Formats: sequence, structure tokens, C-alpha cells
Amino acid sequence: MGRYIESVCKICRREGIKLFFKGNRCYTDRCAFERRSYAPGQHGQGRGKVTAYALQLREKQKVKRMYGLMERQFHGYFKKAERIRGITGENLLLLLERRLDNVAYRLGFADSRSDARQLIMHRHLLVNGKNVNIPSYLVKPGEAVEVKEKSKNKARLNEALEAVERRGIPQWLELDKASYKGVVKALPRREDITMPVQEQLIVELYSK
Repeated sequence: MGRYIESVCKICRREGIKLFFKGNRCYTDRCAFERRSYAPGQHGQGRGKVTAYALQLREKQKVKRMYGLMERQFHGYFKKAERIRGITGENLLLLLERRLDNVAYRLGFADSRSDARQLIMHRHLLVNGKNVNIPSYLVKPGEAVEVKEKSKNKARLNEALEAVERRGIPQWLELDKASYKGVVKALPRREDITMPVQEQLIVELYSK
């Protein structure tokens, strides 16, 4: 576990921002990024000029890792975003935000998106009262996401739920902690995504 934590923190240091891969740990002084925010390696503090392509690739990798997707999945979302009316880069981010694993994380049922995927695949969550074990399921306004009755005593889930206030819940979602239930009030908007993402760089990369 220690090696895994260090490896994901290396990604944050390379990107120069916190990506919150380790959930609640990233909000504490145990976060490796806080101890050393520069990139790994002996030249981490003095990297030279990077090319436009490198910046575009880094931005794509950052977003892909943030949402825990493989390259083929991510490219599929980009193609879908192109077919939707509006700005392709924004469409891409909003599709990723609507993924069930992201919604479970945003509501506080898990302290990371990878933990949220485990909850979903192990059938601990319901959507509109029905089992949904597909992390990529895209939620819609009016849908309810809740924890199964028999899963409400899971210690890790309850710890995550207690800590969710530190990162906040986006306005397009509503949480009832007492009933372990969240509601999708509306579709997400670009301003609901607070992580520093330059989605236009991803569009430029895929447009080559």
C-alpha cells in the first residue's frame, strides 16, 4: 500500500497539482504532495521548457488518471463529446462528471473514485432503487443514488461520508446523510468542476 500511495503522489508532483487520488488522505498533513510538491527525480525542481505537444499530452493524462480511465475509454468519451452540441472540451468533462463512480465519490460514499468503483461493482449502491453495477453508468437529473440497507454499516463508507464536508458537494447533487441517499438535481455545469483543467489542450491533442 505504501508503494502505491507514493506512486500516485508522484503523478500529482509531476503535474504540479493535487489530484486527490487518495481521497481524504490528501486533505491531511500525511499527503506526500504537501511534503514535496515538485516532480520526482534529481531534475524535478529544474525542468526546462516543455513543448505544446507535451502540455497537451500531460493535460489528457491528468484528466484520464483523475477519473481513473483507460486510454480507449477516455477516447470514447471524447468521440461522444464531439457529437454533442456545444463546446467539445466542456462536453467531455461533463460526461465524465456524470459517471456513477464519480457521483458516488462526489456524494461522499467513497473517499476516492477507485473506492467508488469497488462499491458499485460489489453492488452496494442502488440507482432509483435498482442494482446498477456499472461504474460508467451516466446519471440523469431526478435519479437517486443510495446505499443498500445492508451496506450502511460498512466502516469505510461511513468514514468517507463523515469526511465529505471537507471537499464539499457540488450544487448539482444533493445528499441526505441520514438516509445514505443522494439525488441528481440537474446536469453538471463547467463551473462545478473546481479542479484546474485546461480541456482545450485535450481537444487540440485529439484534433491533430
